[in-house]
Amino acid sequence: MSIKHLTGIAVAAALISTGAHAKTEVEWWHAMGGTLGQKVNEIAVDFNASQSEYEIKPVFKGSYAETMTSAIAAFRAKEQPAIVQVFEVGTATMMGAEQAIYPVYELMEDTKEPFNPESYLSAVTGYYTTNDGHMLSMPFNSSTPVMYYNKDMFTKAGIESAPTTWKEMEQASRKLLASGAKCGFTTTWQSWTQIENFGARNNIPVATENNGFGGFNTEFKFNASPYVKHVERLGEWSKEGLFKYGGRQSDGMPLFYTQECAMTMGSSASLAGIQENMKGINVGVAQLPYDDELIAKPQNTIIGGASLWVLRGHSSEEYKGVAKFFSYLSSPEVQADWHQFTGYLPITKQAYELTKEQGFYKANPGTDTAVIQMTSTEPTENSKGVRFGNFLQTRDIINEELEAVWAGNASAKSALNNAVRRGNEQLRRFERTQK
Repeated sequence: MSIKHLTGIAVAAALISTGAHAKTEVEWWHAMGGTLGQKVNEIAVDFNASQSEYEIKPVFKGSYAETMTSAIAAFRAKEQPAIVQVFEVGTATMMGAEQAIYPVYELMEDTKEPFNPESYLSAVTGYYTTNDGHMLSMPFNSSTPVMYYNKDMFTKAGIESAPTTWKEMEQASRKLLASGAKCGFTTTWQSWTQIENFGARNNIPVATENNGFGGFNTEFKFNASPYVKHVERLGEWSKEGLFKYGGRQSDGMPLFYTQECAMTMGSSASLAGIQENMKGINVGVAQLPYDDELIAKPQNTIIGGASLWVLRGHSSEEYKGVAKFFSYLSSPEVQADWHQFTGYLPITKQAYELTKEQGFYKANPGTDTAVIQMTSTEPTENSKGVRFGNFLQTRDIINEELEAVWAGNASAKSALNNAVRRGNEQLRRFERTQK
């Protein structure tokens, strides 16, 4: 027998042998680009190296909306991944697709993977939990809005501490303008910060049916008097230059980066970008202001970001891998590292405690603000979160109507009435697709 033939047999034997021990592949579609995408890949590589049975394969699918649309199309074509990352406004849509999703609490039970929902921060998991307390998806990158402020501009204006109420926001902004600032404050993601979280912080409903958690027949209520007064006030401040609108989503952030505005409201996960863009400038992190005419002690804010949903149609072996990966992802070490690197919230109490023990908050003042803001009070029906079908479309409607107020083309009352009417149409449209 020739050496060549022997080599061939050896290669074949090696292939058979490795085939017998081939890892079960688990595909994970996500929307994390840039450095966050690199971190996602790192988490997968570390998990894959930590055991010999499963291999997580992360696949970047574009924006949140693109990732969700791709997953829905893939499911119809029976080519869906086992795990897909879906942003929080897609929660109701995912829940509506009952045939397509494998709820996390069922997955962990079926695979006999140890799982204690009590370990997770209730303010985070509440968003992804049924009314009877069952977790449907695994929180992954959860953020909440906070207020960032330029300490150097505050010092120049003689302001000693960050405003905590909307009255103090006005006083601080006037002092800032008097000291030469071009604008007091701006905001990013205005529906999230000025409507959804304004409601949560002040314990007033955004909609009926427990902010949509109670099911269908939800009606929006963010045209109630407290919201009208708030938007009216922002409209007046906009004319005076106390408040400046910089655009949708995160488009307003450059107004803060360039020190045109001394304060902004945005995601707790924006901190890394702020530090990158404002080197040498002292930036503070504070809790979102509340309206002291509505509430004496503010409620928690609600989350943004995304969670991981498991899709039906895969083998039991793959699902065992998903469950093992979720356990790994929830471990204090992995969560503490993710939280410290990104500014997203730690999803478990243990990860928060570990980050404290490691001295991260002492070394990086303000990085625990979001966690404190989320956990210092027990969530109420009004501060647990929001769950609306077609909410992506409704947020666009809210943006349009608010922009008309900032431009001086509509009153707060008519704009919010319009947004509620148009938003309710979206809710009814969503309900029709569920029947």
